[in-house]
Amino acid sequence: MANPKYAEATREIPQPVEVGSLGDGTKLMRRAPRQRACGLKDEKGKMCAGHLKRWYFFGEELKSKFGPEAELYRCEKCKSVYLPNQQETPRSGTLCY
Repeated sequence: MANPKYAEATREIPQPVEVGSLGDGTKLMRRAPRQRACGLKDEKGKMCAGHLKRWYFFGEELKSKFGPEAELYRCEKCKSVYLPNQQETPRSGTLCY
């Protein structure tokens, strides 16, 4: 049953796309535009909602796939790895004030 407090979405909401998995079973996802929290669901259907943090110290498997300077994000709860969205500009540059 729909919640009468909120209107139905009039446009399609972009979702993260599963790209594959790593050797240890960790899911590899591509982020949706401007995504900040993990959207994966567990066995019970409950959403993870862990924050996606920039991950600098990843293992050799990811280094061999994407390079040592890759822009990767990891969920702080379920540890899923997210690749950046291709439509967004990279956020790996230095900060300018």
